[in-house]
Amino acid sequence: MTLTPKKNSNFQWRLNPGFLKESGSNLESTLILFGRFLADRSSEDPLPEKTLFTDQGSFEWGKAPPLEKVINSSKDWEFLLKHPRLFRQSIFIIEPWENVGINDLNESVRASKNVAFITQKIADCDSILLPVWHTGTLNLDSVIPILSGSMAVIIEGGNASAHNPSEWTHPNCSRDDIMGLVEKLILSRSPQSAPVIMICVGHQLAAEAHTSLLQQVTEAVLNTEVLPSDKEEEALISLKTVCQKIRSVGETLKIEKRDGRIVANGWHDSNFSVVLNEDKEIGERHLLPYKTPSAKRSNIPIELLEAHKVMADEYEGIIDRMILEHGRDVAISMFHYDEVNEEAILFANWAYIALYNAIVPHRYVIASSHLSWLLELPYSVEILASTEANGEILTECSCTCINYKDFETKKVRRSFTCQFHPELLNDLREIGQRPEPSYAELKQSDGIRLLIRLLYEGMQE
Repeated sequence: MTLTPKKNSNFQWRLNPGFLKESGSNLESTLILFGRFLADRSSEDPLPEKTLFTDQGSFEWGKAPPLEKVINSSKDWEFLLKHPRLFRQSIFIIEPWENVGINDLNESVRASKNVAFITQKIADCDSILLPVWHTGTLNLDSVIPILSGSMAVIIEGGNASAHNPSEWTHPNCSRDDIMGLVEKLILSRSPQSAPVIMICVGHQLAAEAHTSLLQQVTEAVLNTEVLPSDKEEEALISLKTVCQKIRSVGETLKIEKRDGRIVANGWHDSNFSVVLNEDKEIGERHLLPYKTPSAKRSNIPIELLEAHKVMADEYEGIIDRMILEHGRDVAISMFHYDEVNEEAILFANWAYIALYNAIVPHRYVIASSHLSWLLELPYSVEILASTEANGEILTECSCTCINYKDFETKKVRRSFTCQFHPELLNDLREIGQRPEPSYAELKQSDGIRLLIRLLYEGMQE
């Protein structure tokens, strides 16, 4: 086997996927074992009993298998490109920051280790870490196809605010860098590509990216004078009409908090997509299905509300299904200070649907033009859940589903975002700082079951 070039390293990257079982691991076995985990809360671990910790009791990235696969440099990336089986049979975990915060024990929480532990323990699914806060985003033209060719991509949380460039202090990864990566990932969800799950600040970056992409769309369309195959100019007229409406609503939409404060006036405001939450949310919360506001009691334009109601009625909600299965609210771990604005996502959903409908009758013209990248946009984005404590809604938009509808087959693919941390147990500690959790303990966690559900469903589309 070829040894990836590493300094002060005495182990190799495993070239055969899997760590717990001798036969190795692949997509089909991963999905089967995910399905087994989700089937009930009492079945025994089907994998061999084997610790994922080292003999010294540690569980750290880059120190020993199964956490040896860390991209630390362009040379590591080049090694990965030479061994496509490594990424095709693994999930990618992207770290925008070195940790997701400090818990009540004053411990730095590197939650990416929890994701790697959970997927390895449950399904013997390998993980590859890309810590962009350290490496930068590398060459996105090379990175995005590899990420999309993996089994799934998870963007972890971080301490920096998605809407504040000055907080992105790592010299190798500015806010513009991470935004560029997230935007390209949102546009990369093609048939058979990897689903993307964005957690905490990843959820917030996705919201920022929706607004940015829609601004780019309107600018590109409204500055276009002619489309080569659009002889009657019907396609351009249709697109420009929709984009003028999107821009008008975007520029005038106000973001109002529960206490009546107006925190943003229009989509050029830095607080339009994400803003500081009214209260910090740390610890266990209940996850409730999202309810679209009543037009009578809301200042949100009715077309945004109706578009979300119609779209939500079209697809079955994962949160609703979990609550029906459990017969109770879903308990998850929150660990954040900022929140995604409800109005911004309702706006993005309405705008995406309007663009999709405008493109459908003219897709052949658009596919042969410089605007063909519009075909990669999401079809819609649904708010799935809100968080509640003591009978009060704390975060209206705590989980979203980004839908992509194929123009020819009409098949739908999904990626997901969540403000909460499904990979953290209720002690908010990283694996390695806390004792190694058992399979049985993982099966009892609502958050971990939700994470596996999102992976399980997204990886099959």
